[in-house]
Amino acid sequence: MFEKILFAGWSDMDFNSHMRNTAYLDKSADVRMMFFSENNFPMVEFERLKLGPVVFKDEVEYYKEVHLLDELRVTLAVAGLSANGGRFCMRNEFFVNQDKLVARVNSTCAWLDLGLRKLTAPPTDLLAALDALPKSDDFRVL
Repeated sequence: MFEKILFAGWSDMDFNSHMRNTAYLDKSADVRMMFFSENNFPMVEFERLKLGPVVFKDEVEYYKEVHLLDELRVTLAVAGLSANGGRFCMRNEFFVNQDKLVARVNSTCAWLDLGLRKLTAPPTDLLAALDALPKSDDFRVL
């Protein structure tokens, strides 16, 4: 399982004193990029390839409130992947106290050729990294 420990910071809070909805999306994106970086795809490699992930849709499900300075365990799994890896769905789950699920983020994504500004398939080693991620229980081929 790929996971990171993060904290709900001051800038993550909303007027109601709990973590704002877009903070979940920001932390989800951070964990995705940490995964890519730790699997030989840091930002400089994406820049060299002129390739970037593009998100078409994010869905957030909330189960419990998260408050300032709560420690978050954020996991990452692949919930869907096309045969050539050009389209994919990532799932982040947020836990407090290590095991209490507080939120789930599903992101529908694809790879964008930044030179052509068109969707493309990833290089084989990037596809292999995606394929090596744990699969969600409801994983589907896209």
